[in-house]
This record gives sequence, C-alpha cells and structure tokens, in this order.
Amino acid sequence: MTATATRVLVLNSGSSSVKYQLLDMRTAPDSGAPAGARLATGLVERIGEETSRLVHTPAGGDRRETEGAIPDHEAALKAVAAELAADGLGLDSPELAAIGHRVVHGGLKFSAPTVVDDAVLKEIERLVPVAPLHNPANITGIRTAQALRPDLPQVAVFDTAFHTTMPEYAARYAIDVATADAHRIRRYGFHGTSHAYVSRRTAQLLGKAPEDVNVIVLHLGNGASASAVRGGRCVDTSMGLTPLEGLVMGTRSGDIDPAVTFHLKRVAGMSADEIDELLNKKSGLLGLCGDNDMREIRRRIDEGDQRAALAFDIYIHRLKKYIGAYTAVLGKVDAVAFTAGVGENAAPVRAAAVAGLEELGMAVDASLNAVRSDEARLISPEYARVAVAVVPTDEELEIAQQTYALVNA
Repeated sequence: MTATATRVLVLNSGSSSVKYQLLDMRTAPDSGAPAGARLATGLVERIGEETSRLVHTPAGGDRRETEGAIPDHEAALKAVAAELAADGLGLDSPELAAIGHRVVHGGLKFSAPTVVDDAVLKEIERLVPVAPLHNPANITGIRTAQALRPDLPQVAVFDTAFHTTMPEYAARYAIDVATADAHRIRRYGFHGTSHAYVSRRTAQLLGKAPEDVNVIVLHLGNGASASAVRGGRCVDTSMGLTPLEGLVMGTRSGDIDPAVTFHLKRVAGMSADEIDELLNKKSGLLGLCGDNDMREIRRRIDEGDQRAALAFDIYIHRLKKYIGAYTAVLGKVDAVAFTAGVGENAAPVRAAAVAGLEELGMAVDASLNAVRSDEARLISPEYARVAVAVVPTDEELEIAQQTYALVNA
C-alpha cells in the first residue's frame, strides 16, 4: 500500500443487491467521530431482474439514479466503478488502499478482519450451511471485486467476529456436545460490526475508554439483537446459531419454544421449509399485527387499534426481559445504547423499554427523548445511575476502519 492510499471501498453484497460506500480514512469529522469521510455512497438493487436500479450519491453532489438490465454482480460492480470514475473516484485510483467486504458468518475461525485468499474463501464457503442466505452472496461480491482489482487487498469483516469473545457458558446450547460440535451448533450472534461500533462510541460519549465501560447495546431494526458488552468485549448476545433467536423482530419470531416446530409438523402437517418461512418471514410484528413498520404500528395504536397495541406490548416485553437479563450478566451497567432504524428514531420504543426500570438505575428524560438528531446523545436525566443513549450505528465506517487498520499494519 502506498503512502497516499487512504481510501477504502466498503461492499455489502446481497443475493440481488450491492450496497457500497467509498471512505477516506485520513479525515476526522468535526463531530469527533473516528476518521472516515464519505466520498460516495450507493446501492445497486434487483440484480438479475429485467429492470435493475443503481442509486449513486457523491459527497456534496446530487443523487444520480439509473435503471436498466444488470445481469450479475460483475456487471453491478462495473457499473459502480463507472459511477465512481465519473466523480474522479475510480477503482483504478492509486489512492484506493483496499476493499472491505461485509461477511455475515465467520464461525469460530474468524475473530478479526481477515485478508481474503483461497483458504479464507474456502472456509467462508464451508459455513454456507449455517448462513445459506448470506454467505453465498458475500462470496460472490468478493470474487467479483478480486477479478476487477486482483492487485488490491480484499478484506472480510465478519458480523459474527465481535461475538467470538463470549465465554463458552454463554455460547453453548445445552444439547449433546458431540452432536453440537459435529454440526457447529452454538450461539454465534450477528450485527457484530454494529455492536462493536456502538459500544465503543457509547464509551466515547461518556468520556471513558471502552475497557472501562459496561454497555447493553440494543440494535433495533427490522432485524433486532441485544448484546452485553463488558469492557469492550461481548459476553452475551441475543441472536444464536442464526439471526432468528432473541428479540421480537419485524418478521422473525425471536425466542420460541423449540417444540413449536415439532407441533407444527405433527399437527399442522407443515414441512421444515414451511416452518422456516413462517418463523423467519411471517412472524414477529408482521405476524402479530400485519405490519412490520414501527411507524405504521404507532399510527395504528394512536387510532385505537388493539391488535397493533398488543404487538407493541409483546415487542417491549421481550426487550425489557433482555435488558434485565443483561443487567444481571454484567453486574454493573454504565449505559444502555439504542441504535439502528427503530432504536434511533422511535422515541416511544425507547421510553417504553426503560419505563419501570428505575430500580435498575435507568430512566429516560421525556424532552431529551423527543429530540430528533443524527448525533450520538444521552436521553437520560442527570440523576440516572445508568446512562441511556441513542447512538446512530455506522457499520460501513466500522468495516472501513477495520479494513484500513489491517492493511496499514
């Protein structure tokens, strides 16, 4: 890497989409956030369909949107490269240090960002059975980027990596050890880049070092997860072998009696695939009230919709259970941090989740909670023993930081 190579392209490849950001790691924004000024952001969606769409926004410029056939990920990345080149930010620039890839599942082998070679790709492929919807798309994105820039380091940053610090007693399920080991069944956790970033940013908000802070992170989006972070290290998390376990989510059930699956097979005659579809795509808030958008659910509640109100109460009840459980796990909690789409924007969710937890030292100031802002901030009153924070997540920045630190080393 040359001394002038300070840019990192971050790619998040899905089965039919590619999200991307180009960041310059020299720049530290005035907000106090870590280095990483955005030079461009974008999204390619509906790859392989008759009409694909590319949305590209350069820093300080106008958003550009184009539609047309983009048959595969190679064509998608070439289209991205063309958009970047039009802004003088082409992939052939000597200022590009590396390409960082979000990879959902790294198993136990990958506990840190890793430069991709053939052996690493084979291991990511070996994990496809435990991440069938995500790892194949991540692999496609890496291979496509390798073909376009074979001379450039490709770095995999794993969603599961932050959670590999969990002790065995938190990561293991209470099933036969031989069976669990043979089939790699354990709690892996997900949203790790978000939990890592938010826990560290929360410590910064409190004016402390991450190793001196215990944080409960609540990543609440359509997918939702909680983590207990002690001194910068994850000691427990709500998602498990897959992203299905834990909190009530937009379309996922979260925690459920495993025997429900046997019951549905025996009594309802449902197949394994049908049960999978039910629990992952037709459950959660959507299954409870027909909506998985928290804004719509709150609107319906305001109009007196009892079904929406019950869905909200179930969502909050599960959330409180995890806050209480992770308070017990950590022993001492310095902060609870809300993040992601719902956590950052839904003030009623934050207020309801903390309501009644005064004995645990937690409270929300109504006026502070009502403020809408893109900045990390505290919403707890000064007297609260535990800080309650809203911390916008930045997974792309976290991936860029980890990628740049690795190649720079």
